[in-house]
Amino acid sequence: MYEWAKALHVIAVISWMAGMLYLPRLFVYHIDAPRGSQQSETFKIMERRLLKAIINPAMAVTWILGLYLAWAGHWFSAGWFHGKLALVLAMSAVHGMLSARVRDFAEDRNTKSTKYYRIINEVPTVLMILIVILVIIKPF
Repeated sequence: MYEWAKALHVIAVISWMAGMLYLPRLFVYHIDAPRGSQQSETFKIMERRLLKAIINPAMAVTWILGLYLAWAGHWFSAGWFHGKLALVLAMSAVHGMLSARVRDFAEDRNTKSTKYYRIINEVPTVLMILIVILVIIKPF
């Protein structure tokens, strides 16, 4: 069971990260679409579907299986796991912030710039790199 859970956890993480990296890019393009235009309305649908159909379920599966793996593998007392958990909490906070931006765009009240979204787009990448290093290297 543990190996199956680990495989599904990795699949969920990949799906979550794909969405977390794509959504801010959609925002960059959405900013250039005139409010109320067909293009803007299409971006709203794409953003909502990406969040609801991929990112949210992938995050839930990542968390559920990740906690199971930590419990089954007795990782809760490992120092590297504490670091990983803190970084996954930070990733979840970014997820929450992106969810709020989906709502802002849906209501035509985005106040952020393309530069902001280009920078935010890098945050999940940095967190992912640090998480992978902790999981593979287990430095402490």
